[in-house]
Amino acid sequence: MDQHLKRTIVGGETSLGIEFGSTRIKAVLINNKFEIIASSSYEWENQWNNHYWTYHPNEMIRGLQEVYAQLKQLVMMHYGVTLSSIGSIGLSGMMQGYLVLDSTGELLVPFRTWRNLTTSTAAKFLTREFQYKIPERWSIAHLYQAILNDEEHVRNINYMTTLSGYMHFLLTGNKAIGVGDASGMFPINTATRRYNEEMIEQFNELIRHKVYPWKLEDLLPSVYSAGEHAGYLHEAGARLIDPSGDLQAGIPFCPPEGDAGTGMVATNSIHTCSGSLSAGTSIFAMIVLDKDIGMYPEIDILTTPDGSPVGMVLANNCTSDINAWIRLFHEFYEALGYKANVSHLFHVLFNKALEADPDGGGLLSYGYYSGEKITGMTQGRPLFVRSPESRFTLANFMRTHLFSAFGTLRLGMDILTQRENVKVDQILAHGGLFKTPLAGQKMCAAALNVPVSVMPTAGEGGAWGIAVLASYMVCKEKNESLTDFLHLKVFKDVEALRIDPDITDVNGFNRFMERYTKGMAIEQAAADHLQKRDEIH
Repeated sequence: MDQHLKRTIVGGETSLGIEFGSTRIKAVLINNKFEIIASSSYEWENQWNNHYWTYHPNEMIRGLQEVYAQLKQLVMMHYGVTLSSIGSIGLSGMMQGYLVLDSTGELLVPFRTWRNLTTSTAAKFLTREFQYKIPERWSIAHLYQAILNDEEHVRNINYMTTLSGYMHFLLTGNKAIGVGDASGMFPINTATRRYNEEMIEQFNELIRHKVYPWKLEDLLPSVYSAGEHAGYLHEAGARLIDPSGDLQAGIPFCPPEGDAGTGMVATNSIHTCSGSLSAGTSIFAMIVLDKDIGMYPEIDILTTPDGSPVGMVLANNCTSDINAWIRLFHEFYEALGYKANVSHLFHVLFNKALEADPDGGGLLSYGYYSGEKITGMTQGRPLFVRSPESRFTLANFMRTHLFSAFGTLRLGMDILTQRENVKVDQILAHGGLFKTPLAGQKMCAAALNVPVSVMPTAGEGGAWGIAVLASYMVCKEKNESLTDFLHLKVFKDVEALRIDPDITDVNGFNRFMERYTKGMAIEQAAADHLQKRDEIH
């Protein structure tokens, strides 16, 4: 038993981060050196309820209690301590969506998650009205769409928040939100790090004829920046987390944050000209901006947890088609009578891409399982195309699919780097695409023509990131910025594996992108003429 860690736990020199992700709730307890003492997780899935994707509030509470109970059990098992005191707590959650409460604190409608694409009319109108990009998944788009739909509950709204803000409210009673998460609710004035007051007035005037008993500013949570105290665990909150009664009230909470912001913290990419990239089922890049940029439908403007502006490029499709092909190879291998470890297959096939022609040998693929706003595709059809002259080898096949995973993202990134001349010093990458060393990283560097680094902490995810933000709140020195805290303390001895772009690969990817953009008409034709299976039957 580590006696030093035991004393750390007993003394409350710890920080707890809990993140409510789209498929998993995760808890991470760290010490004041940002090392993980214990971690736990709870699997959950969204439900289709009355035409909306949602999570039931009972499941939110059940997941919260389960990850804490697991954590508490691990602490007792390894250190012989009953967890009762924690130095600080932070909550994170999937960003945006629509959570509205009445005056008694009850949800008026089921939580409408970011996954719901039901607000197109509202988002387009508000974007024109504000002259500021309002994505469909933002809270304000959901609210205005509910108003356009004349939904009865709107008149009774007392509070509107995000998932992280809702859980924070249940545990502390404080209507608070971190600026990064707030930037997915309503546009932020990065000079004041508060909501854009001019746009709030525009919205109030827009709906004045409805004569609601509230104004927008009455509904929104108060905005906090990283490092500020955003409330304390009250008695009811302590019993909600730990029904056994061991957990003490009075623990300070940092501002609740969104998963994009905590991911940036977990990869140390919140300083100007840095960026983080997450590659999984979808792919998105977050670039910290050094200047204002124009309005583009492909770029969302958010903020870091300390209020710096961020340009976000999001593509709906990334690794799904690659995974499908790997499963096919796995099926073939087992049909030959062999047993193969799927992780090993990924490793072998990804590394084959390193042997390929720089441009993928003239092959082309689109991993579109769903539509893509950046390329104007309303539906997806996974597609692989080659000409008789293409070099159809396994190496080229794999490189083409890896290149395709970054293709749509590259189109959005070009707006930032070429049209707006935004400087990007490096990208910190994480996600399943980078589990195989070198291959995914090398393809990413070629696609974006920027150094790409992967650090060991990236795998810890947003739960660790929000635990670090909780630690920053209580451990920072006077006037110590979050950037300095991360750089000089949290990541001081963390070494990242960096790969610089290879000019041969960069030129090869550029040739691939010429095919990719010209071939988009083929993808459109497939969407127009190739029916989905459920439509046929």
